[in-house]
Amino acid sequence: MKVGLLQCDHVAEHLQNIGGDYPQMFQKLLPGLDFVTYDVCHRQFPENLQDCDAYITTGSKFSVYDDLPWIQQLKELVAEIYIRDKYYIGICFGHQMLAEALGGKVAKGSKGWCVGNHAFLIQEKKEWMTPFQDTFNILMSCQDQVKIMPENAQMLAKSKDCEIGMFQVGDKMLGIQGHPEFPKDYSRALMHERSEKIGSERTLLGLESLEEPLHVDVIEKWIRNFLGGH
Repeated sequence: MKVGLLQCDHVAEHLQNIGGDYPQMFQKLLPGLDFVTYDVCHRQFPENLQDCDAYITTGSKFSVYDDLPWIQQLKELVAEIYIRDKYYIGICFGHQMLAEALGGKVAKGSKGWCVGNHAFLIQEKKEWMTPFQDTFNILMSCQDQVKIMPENAQMLAKSKDCEIGMFQVGDKMLGIQGHPEFPKDYSRALMHERSEKIGSERTLLGLESLEEPLHVDVIEKWIRNFLGGH
């Protein structure tokens, strides 16, 4: 399967020794998939959506409601992916972009930054959730959250700090608020660098949460199953 990685940000150079940039992180998360990277935050977009079987949109330091030309172009592209009935998976910013592009709403979360390891509870079981477990732990690094889902969307998972942590539109579009691709060491480094913005209490709790296990292997299998078993 050829997967277009719609890259919406870059890992800072001084942190790329931890897990690389976004393309390297996703290649490690989903080995064996044929990734093609589009640096959309620098206006490099697919010329033809038929060139890839599926598209994954990465996280970003930007907000989906920022008035930037590339963000508006990406919204239009995601809407076109939906119309063309292509597979799409949005991670963090990409999850929020899925909502905004199809008529939902994103805003700053009422509880501030969500960082570190968070536990999510499944609200609706899907066939592709194999092996199934009713909770999963995933890293988060966000201020924004989906507040209103698009029409016909199904809310699949939530946590105590994130009411819409995973949702699905139709059979081929999936949003995941967390970061299954992040290594723990990268999450730790981000929290140290952003501690003044995040706040000392949330930073400390986030750092302590890294002691808990993650369920990256489960999320990887779910993503592959969602993409038709690839």
